[in-house]
Order: sequence, then structure tokens, then C-alpha cells
Amino acid sequence: MTAAASAPASATLIPLEAVDPAMIEEVLDRAFGPDRHARTAYRIREGMDWLPGLSLAALDEHDMLVATIQCWPIGLQTKQGQVPLVMVGPVAVVPERQGEGFGVGLMSAMIAEDARLAANGGRALPQVLIGDAPYYGRWGFSAAMTGGWRCPGPYAPERLLARGTALAAMPSEGMLGPWES
Repeated sequence: MTAAASAPASATLIPLEAVDPAMIEEVLDRAFGPDRHARTAYRIREGMDWLPGLSLAALDEHDMLVATIQCWPIGLQTKQGQVPLVMVGPVAVVPERQGEGFGVGLMSAMIAEDARLAANGGRALPQVLIGDAPYYGRWGFSAAMTGGWRCPGPYAPERLLARGTALAAMPSEGMLGPWES
């Protein structure tokens, strides 16, 4: 995979599975701190493995790992049963490289890969994340359909964002949690 148009010109995007897991953890710790595991997003995806096809890493001009994005299979638990979703995040960029476009490049590449998979017969699932609407809105994420969704931990409802063509058909209420197969 090559650099996305919105990533720094010197960036190279690669599948996350090509990266040593210890290096991924180091980037996440540097971006979010060692207490990141207490966040609600970790409870939502607890016990799940990230999705290889949509999880990516960014290398800088020196082939150093500077950013990652992970996507996870989760479910919206409703009275009628479970509805599948993809949880996006964390999008992690090491502090000294933030603001250079690595996060934008990873998000754009993940969205493009998701569209490619759907165009080739894959199932396009709505995506959800906990984040800032002004930043993630550029990719169509909004809180318009998530008002009745709940999370297993503290969160600001206006930061629970979703995108996808199937959102209009999604249940209006439910609890987000790990995908129960």
C-alpha cells in the first residue's frame, strides 16, 4: 500500500499486521498514555482482535513507525439481537509527529480500503468511534444517529459518532460491546 494523497508525501502506509505488536503498543502508549486501557473504547471492544484488512500503520521518511489505526468488530446489542459494526480507533500518532497529516492519511486510507472491500463483494458495515465531530466529520462521521446508543463506561454522547450507508436502518437504541459470535 502506498501513501495516501492526504498523508505526508514521505509517508508509507503498510498493513498493521506487518508491525511488531510491541512497537504498536509503544506508539499507543506514547500517543494516549499508559492509562489508556481504562477508556470506554477499550471496554466496547474487549476481547476482540483488530481487523487486519482495515488496520494500518504509517512509516515516516526514515521508515520509523509513527502512527497506527485499528478497526475492531463490535456489536450494537438490542432487544431484537446484535447488529454488527466496525469500531474505528484508536488513531494514534506519536506526539512529535502530530499535526503532520499521518492521522488524516490513515483515516483516508482505511475509508478507501473499506469502500474497495465493499465494492468487491464485501459487506459494508457502519463504522463507529468516540472522537471529535469537527475532525472526524470530514469522513462523514456524526452523532445524528447515535443518540440512543449507550456505551459500557463514561463517554460524552456528542462524541459517539457513526458513518455508513446502512445507518438509517440501524436500531435507534442499544448498547455497544464486543461482537458476540
